[in-house]
Amino acid sequence: MRTNLNSAIKSKPEPKIPVPVWIGGTAFRTLFLIILTVLTARVASPQIENIWSVFETPGDLIRVALGLVVCLWLVANLFILPKDPGAYRTWLYLGVTVLPLCLLCAFVVW
Repeated sequence: MRTNLNSAIKSKPEPKIPVPVWIGGTAFRTLFLIILTVLTARVASPQIENIWSVFETPGDLIRVALGLVVCLWLVANLFILPKDPGAYRTWLYLGVTVLPLCLLCAFVVW
């Protein structure tokens, strides 16, 4: 009985994602993560233009180190695509509303 249940679960076909939904979801997710990475790098940059001035104040050093870690995490997430078909649909719907707000935030911060 147990093997029949396992084979039924394994043989269940996964729902296919329509190509426009996959492209749109991936594009919105990628743009969002890139803009967020650029914003994080801009906010985490040191107050004085010289990078070596980071070591003068501990606050700058912590902000730059934390910003670097967050930027690396965001860039790593660019290459990890969602495995759930519903995630692409969510990114497609969410991207239409969140991406303009993210662009506005980037414009204000810059």
